[in-house]
Amino acid sequence: MAASAVLFSPVASAETCKASYYTGGGTTASGERFDPNKLTGAHKTLPFGTRVKVKNRSNNKTVTIRINDRGPFITGRCVDLTPRAFKALAPLSQGVINVTVTKV
Repeated sequence: MAASAVLFSPVASAETCKASYYTGGGTTASGERFDPNKLTGAHKTLPFGTRVKVKNRSNNKTVTIRINDRGPFITGRCVDLTPRAFKALAPLSQGVINVTVTKV
């Protein structure tokens, strides 16, 4: 009997929700110091160190961030971004945007 191998290609699951930005200071949930000039962000469940692509659904701009914090804790939002990461997608004055988040 011949053995056959089935190869699975991992498919990144996409999450569609709202994103915001956060400021502050101090230490993130991962123990890193919060730096508003880094391309990092907060997610409720993804492991620290996970890299995700965040796409603004209204203008198709994207940014890749590394998860290093927990949050957001507002219904309907799935990711909080540093100001630098948010500015890559939209002006800070927009505050909240519709995004798609995909693991990379």
